[in-house]
Amino acid sequence: MRERLAHVIFRGTLRERTVDPFLTLLRQLRDRRRIRGVLFDISSGGGEVTASSDLSRAIQRLDAVKPVVASIGAVGASGAYLAALGARRIVARPESQVGSIGVIYPHLAARELLRRWGIGVEMIHAGRHKDAYQGYRPLDSEEREKLQALVDEGYAAFVARVAERRHLSSDAARALATGEFWTGTTALKLGLIDTLGDAESALEELGRLTGVAARRTVRLAPPRPFLERMMNPVAQSLGHAVWTTLTESVDDSIGLGSLRR
Repeated sequence: MRERLAHVIFRGTLRERTVDPFLTLLRQLRDRRRIRGVLFDISSGGGEVTASSDLSRAIQRLDAVKPVVASIGAVGASGAYLAALGARRIVARPESQVGSIGVIYPHLAARELLRRWGIGVEMIHAGRHKDAYQGYRPLDSEEREKLQALVDEGYAAFVARVAERRHLSSDAARALATGEFWTGTTALKLGLIDTLGDAESALEELGRLTGVAARRTVRLAPPRPFLERMMNPVAQSLGHAVWTTLTESVDDSIGLGSLRR
């Protein structure tokens, strides 16, 4: 039986539908005896709180069975950094954007703009606050307070996760949780990552942890969803960059009103 390392790549926004296939793959890798270690190669600006947390936990569960090294590409911010915290070691390029530790809930209130366009919206609802987060009207003080409490709870959990995984005091972790990001070089000095390097050097690090040569690496990916396979000819005709921009723009529009890291 020839032992191997696995290279798993994640790019894009962390959403339930984009993360779920990777949760399945990471779960499967726990039981694949030939795979002795996993490089989780991530470049993302973050995304939904639940999706980010689920991915972080899945990586940590896998790391409990076999070593996982996280390699941060151009961006490892917010939920993507949270995901990387599940790994045993975090590697980032000197110029990577790392951190953005915080939580945000975008709330769009479009009522006045719609009125200017002569568009009227009726919200038929039951439940006093049911229409609060539909992107139409501003929040009242009670609703804003409740939403802030939700954001604060998610923020506290994020800070606690950073403190636990990076072996920092709560105060030290909170001091870094300003929502800003740093270069990989600065993140190393702050204790947010373990070393500087690209995906190839991260594979070498994984090789040292497992005793398996980096050249014995296989690239693995979850199967693409049916809709994505069907739309692939459209993506090819539009060009990859245009298609990616289009789909992410739609995703971001749909994602308004969700708690995000």
